[in-house]
Amino acid sequence: MLWGWFVMGFLATLMGQETPVAGYPPGVVDLLYPSPGDQSEQHTLFWAPDSKKGPAPLLVALHTWSSDYRQAERGYADWCQAQGWVFLHPDFRGPNKTPPAMGSELMVADVLGAVAWAREKTPVDADRIYVVGVSGGGHAAMLLAGRAPELWAGVSAWCGIFDIARWHAQRGGDKYSKDIEKALGGNPGTDPEKAAEAARRSPLTWLAKAAGVPLDLCHGVQDGRTGSVPFSHSLNAFNAAVPVGDRLAPGWIEGVYARPEQLGDPVQDALYSPRAVRFRKVSGNTRVTLFEGGHEILLQPALNWLAAQRRGQPVVWDPPAVGKATGATESGK
Repeated sequence: MLWGWFVMGFLATLMGQETPVAGYPPGVVDLLYPSPGDQSEQHTLFWAPDSKKGPAPLLVALHTWSSDYRQAERGYADWCQAQGWVFLHPDFRGPNKTPPAMGSELMVADVLGAVAWAREKTPVDADRIYVVGVSGGGHAAMLLAGRAPELWAGVSAWCGIFDIARWHAQRGGDKYSKDIEKALGGNPGTDPEKAAEAARRSPLTWLAKAAGVPLDLCHGVQDGRTGSVPFSHSLNAFNAAVPVGDRLAPGWIEGVYARPEQLGDPVQDALYSPRAVRFRKVSGNTRVTLFEGGHEILLQPALNWLAAQRRGQPVVWDPPAVGKATGATESGK
């Protein structure tokens, strides 16, 4: 009998059941969910409010390029607990340096499978499912906006990589370009087959399908200099998601990246305070914002904007604050 209880306890631990997570608030646990991509079990951090209160919004928070689901950034979980949202922080094949990671079909299946699993585990408001991420998480958020546009009530993507092949060339042989080559199995700058694969894993191929999704693209104007992803990626992502007549001129994008002082007077937005909003453009359900900052996410505007969105309803671009996002900023690569 004792041996049986020991085995059951060991298996519970192995399966990640009710495992507390260091660096996260009490109640957040490490669990396994089934991925439909290869029928494997993948990890996620998870928290849900009392199910007796009825369906709750779901926040899918995405880890950064070089991290995994255990990334010690608790601001998303703090927000969910304060607001009564379901918190989901899935692994999607870990750091972006292996073939199953970096925008692969398995990566997309992982995140969508995690959402389906969460909806079976606890009541979720189908009109309030959100995704947010920065850096590699911003890349994944933009990709998912185009891969599953029918699912999201709002997508908030910060400092994301829009074009993997272009970013590979911009990084000039550093760690990130080597990560890309490991994931693709070759150099997209010299191998046409790898270039095509990089495109399939990039938001550039899919964002045109996200025209009906509330999509907020945000980027610090110092990124690409003090950070790893030039802010031109978010401007080009905006162009991919909006009609031709609303697109930013490629020459203008190149010019303001070279000289950000050309962006003009700041735009007022209380949610970004005390950061200055340097540029903003809206087209339909898509907005791009350049703010005074670097390679980072500002949680206060990101989460309060998402909180105002409902699937099937007009986008709310200037919402009041409904909560304070703890940890005003978090950076990631």
